Amino acid sequence: MKLKFPKITIYDKYIFKQVTMASLVAVLLFTIVWIAPEMLLNTIKGALSGEYGFKTAILILIYDLPKILNSTFPGGLLLGVLFTFDKLSKDSEMTIFRAVGMSFPRIIAPVVVLSLFFTAICFVMGDRGTPHAAAKMQAIQGVVRSTQYIYTQKDETGHPLASVIVSKSTDKNLENVIVLDFASGVYQDVHQLSNIYSAKSGYVYDDKWVLNDITNYKISNDGIYIDISHLDKLNVLNGEAAKNAYTLMTYSTMKERDITNRDLGNYVKLLKKERLTEEYNYNLNKYLQRFLRPFICVLLAILGALLGFSKPREQRLIGFTIGIGCIFLYYITLPCFDVLAEKGVFHPVITATFPLLAFIIAIREFYKAKDL
Repeated sequence: MKLKFPKITIYDKYIFKQVTMASLVAVLLFTIVWIAPEMLLNTIKGALSGEYGFKTAILILIYDLPKILNSTFPGGLLLGVLFTFDKLSKDSEMTIFRAVGMSFPRIIAPVVVLSLFFTAICFVMGDRGTPHAAAKMQAIQGVVRSTQYIYTQKDETGHPLASVIVSKSTDKNLENVIVLDFASGVYQDVHQLSNIYSAKSGYVYDDKWVLNDITNYKISNDGIYIDISHLDKLNVLNGEAAKNAYTLMTYSTMKERDITNRDLGNYVKLLKKERLTEEYNYNLNKYLQRFLRPFICVLLAILGALLGFSKPREQRLIGFTIGIGCIFLYYITLPCFDVLAEKGVFHPVITATFPLLAFIIAIREFYKAKDL
């Protein structure tokens, strides 16, 4: 059985071209507004102060673009579709299309196809573009990632075995590390300590953490130290625990947008395994958004087409005001949903899908109101 694709007509080409041009202009304007206030100013200051040259300043702006475009593409598409369909309505072209028997789904077909292209671009940019650009940015600026972290190793029952407190880490080099070695007993819901290790330095190997120049404080059952000794070396984490601790420490200072989908998915699984509830909820919400947010392009394109449908004498400002309001409301509420997911108020599945469901409901209501 042969698949038959819909025939591409002159109308499809016309609408596709008009919407594409209008959307790209809107994306450009959004991008300029987005980077102008702070990013551009900081880059110019850095170049003028001699922190880096003109070429480096240009590269910094280029590598900042992926994270910005990932947000400006949906809004630009909405305004581009809205502008095009509003113009068609004011010129009575939309009336002609309806008069010849074209249904609303047929009219917006080229818009939906274009929105799918935008969806694919946003998905790839979020998965590969932004993480790659972030890595390049760090290389250009010579950023050395420094981390402070506390890792607690637990048994299957949740009883803490040891806590490793890292005051500073640069790559795999550790400085001023304190290890709290817990005893098996619990006194009034407080876990007792058996040893405290204070190390001046350490190193993270693939299968173990090794500390150097350690002072060991032996703790009695009464909670006071009874002996002080010195150790040259000490292995504090081994095997899977060493790998997990290093992964958690590395990602703790990274923004989720700087991690690829695959690595972010593995990170989420590790957070669940380590029972880090708040971090797990937050990053699961972000991970789900990676796959759901690009499809906001499709919904905003359809919404833009609905808002663009207007009577010849209807005020153009109404549709644009509603469109800009929807974009503003969408982006300003995203951090709120992140917090709700992190604190466990709502499951991350709900916080990740709610914005899309809200737009689907809005599209349904506008469709009814337009009587199409």
